[in-house]
Amino acid sequence: MTTTQKIAYRLYDTDFVAWTKQTVQQIRTKQFEQVDWEAVIEEIESLGKSDRRELKSRLEVLLQHLLKWQYQPNLRSASWRNTIDEQRNRIADLLEESPSLKSYPEEVLAECYRRGRKAASNETELPLDIFPVESPYTCPQLFDPEFLPGIVDFYG
Repeated sequence: MTTTQKIAYRLYDTDFVAWTKQTVQQIRTKQFEQVDWEAVIEEIESLGKSDRRELKSRLEVLLQHLLKWQYQPNLRSASWRNTIDEQRNRIADLLEESPSLKSYPEEVLAECYRRGRKAASNETELPLDIFPVESPYTCPQLFDPEFLPGIVDFYG
């Protein structure tokens, strides 16, 4: 490892912005032997992970609010509807910006539903077993801007 590479490695850990500027300059000027390639690879990988994490998080919040909408109709609010719309819009943006993620919601639906279900139970103070164990919503329904679930009579 060259002295420049050692400095770059230290810079990556101590001043990320300075590291990015230095790395961009090294690549632009074709000083490839000076580039901290391991850190570059790590950053590129983290970009994809970040989009997947965001998609999962938004899907969990969407599921939570759809359950609240369905199971507590007397408490429905513009805020809940705005949260549902916002999650759908941000998910649509993510899928448009990264078409390779289009199948990802289907892959993580069960996990996201489990978390959204738990969050809905915590927030509504309804027993967890009131909510279906598996998602009652399909991905096409989740992403349909016109879809809102009906009311569930869980006492009858």
